Amino acid sequence: MRILQLGAYPPPHGGVQANLAAIRQFLLDRGVPCAVVNLTRHRRAAGADVCYPRNALQVLGLLLRLPADVVHLHIGGDLSLRLVALALVCSLLPRRRAVLTFHSGGYPSSPAGRRARPWTVRGLVLRRLDRLVAVNREIADLFVRFGVQPDRIRLIPPFAMGRPSPEASLPEPMRGFFRAHSPLLATVGLLEPEYDLPLQVELLGVLRHRHPEAGLVIIGSGSLEAELRRKIESAPYAEHVLLCGDVPHAATLRAIAESDLLLRTTLYDGDSVAVREALHLGTPVIATDNGMRPAGVELVPPSDLAALQRAVEGRLARAGTRAPLCGNGQENLEAVFQLYETLAGERDRRRPAGQFIPAGLPREPGHP
Repeated sequence: MRILQLGAYPPPHGGVQANLAAIRQFLLDRGVPCAVVNLTRHRRAAGADVCYPRNALQVLGLLLRLPADVVHLHIGGDLSLRLVALALVCSLLPRRRAVLTFHSGGYPSSPAGRRARPWTVRGLVLRRLDRLVAVNREIADLFVRFGVQPDRIRLIPPFAMGRPSPEASLPEPMRGFFRAHSPLLATVGLLEPEYDLPLQVELLGVLRHRHPEAGLVIIGSGSLEAELRRKIESAPYAEHVLLCGDVPHAATLRAIAESDLLLRTTLYDGDSVAVREALHLGTPVIATDNGMRPAGVELVPPSDLAALQRAVEGRLARAGTRAPLCGNGQENLEAVFQLYETLAGERDRRRPAGQFIPAGLPREPGHP
């Protein structure tokens, strides 16, 4: 069995990137070849079966050249016609099975998502794919509105890593920053406008009136790094905000595990891997309500400093009530692996396009 994944590959380390990279590593650990075609503007030197094409023509060339039994396309955020066209190309490849995972925040409830119908371009293309993976119930329902047969939809939440390895330690200056601050708030994500990070910086200034040793750690990179750094440096409490940039995933898990709270303030967000990792590690999470947060997250309205402050103060007052670890952190990867095995074992390359059947959805074993 050979797998080819297409999508956002780290760095930077966003949710889609982390999920794709985790699937690839899971396969490689089991001796299953897995190549990746990166579809973002972020590029590194190609190697180890990770390709960085510069344009659509090169993407097409790689699709035709790289051997694979299953082609897995990861789409995040918006189901644009450009990406739908790529999904169509994947569905037309001979002797290959095509899978699409849609990682999205607001699309199911957006005007475009509410217009989902079977006989639209998106509906026609999605029904050509052999399987569709929804990372949450809202996206699964969206696929049904596009007319996809429920038996071709799999509900598999994003990968959430288990406990950090004993060898994983915090690098400096993070180690010293963690020792010097309590409570310690952390956020993990891209430094982009949709993550509303200035709100968190402002929150720390308010919190320090009651918690003078409080600190904020921001892990991630993005287009707003310089602007955010200037905002932090202009604050009188600048030394208590640590802008880390990208951090190795093992150290990121260690940081989440050792933090008092994980914050996820967003204007637009999907099913965050960092949120699920924090919950799995027992770290409390306070996040903007996007309509699809997993159970256990304390929700606040978007861009509401007062509501965020009340939630954080309340959570800190209940310090010490951390949830235990559950599962092994590999269940979602195992579900993807089982899906690949099923597809690779099917003899018929093409199944007839599905019709609209608004019925219940089958679930992967072990998933809600």
